[in-house]
Amino acid sequence: MATLLLTGASGLVGSRLLPRLVEAGHTVRALVRGDVTLPAGAAAVHGDLADPGSLRPAVKDVEAVVHLAALFRTTDEDAVWRANLDGTRNLLSAVQAYAPRARFVMTSTGNVYDADATRPARESDPCSPTQAYPASKVAAEALVRESGLTWSVLRLPFVYGEGDGHLASMPGLVSRFGLHPAHTYSVAHHRDVAQVVKMALAGTLDSRVVNVTDDAPITVLEMTALAGSEVEGSAEPLTDPWHGRMDGTLLRELGFSPEVPTVQAAARAGIL
Repeated sequence: MATLLLTGASGLVGSRLLPRLVEAGHTVRALVRGDVTLPAGAAAVHGDLADPGSLRPAVKDVEAVVHLAALFRTTDEDAVWRANLDGTRNLLSAVQAYAPRARFVMTSTGNVYDADATRPARESDPCSPTQAYPASKVAAEALVRESGLTWSVLRLPFVYGEGDGHLASMPGLVSRFGLHPAHTYSVAHHRDVAQVVKMALAGTLDSRVVNVTDDAPITVLEMTALAGSEVEGSAEPLTDPWHGRMDGTLLRELGFSPEVPTVQAAARAGIL
């Protein structure tokens, strides 16, 4: 098992991933800026991705880095670029200097794919997003690929489960962004995000960009129903019907099989 650094440990994904990494036997350092409560077996290391000089204690001699930290759903585009691109650049520089043999695993987003796709997006498809969040993640991915480190990039879909509140937020997102009730999205449960991170840490995904998704996309209407606040249906035509859909074939060819194959299976198991 590895000594590793986790960024974004207090976030929606990181807070569920951290205890699983500890349970798997890894020695985990969590990069934090303030006082936080961590699960037993994890150590807080104070630092800030915006402050390159603060990162040496966090990365020195680690065997792996899992970089989850990101900023999104804000109107401050400059802040998004600073967090997602400059922060990744600073972290990479620290790893190159103080742990050059470390494996670097970065999570990205399925939002990087172009909205006008004609099928579920594949990893080889062009990505030219214009919004700050996905554009900054594409730029950060490029830094990772060009870093000279051993790397992998995991493009995550809508992640949910274990009472994280993400699924429950869907009715509000419908109102905020005008989502069509028939639009379908690729999704993945926290258990399967953790499974893919473990595959990356084991080296299975070295030098790969992979889409992470379960076995069946789900409509906005179905998500809101599961959240307890079903929106009204619509027969209006869909615009960009494949936006938000990812093809998970490559990851399955590399050995992935989702533990939670569908959102409906998660509901039956009581792990929403």
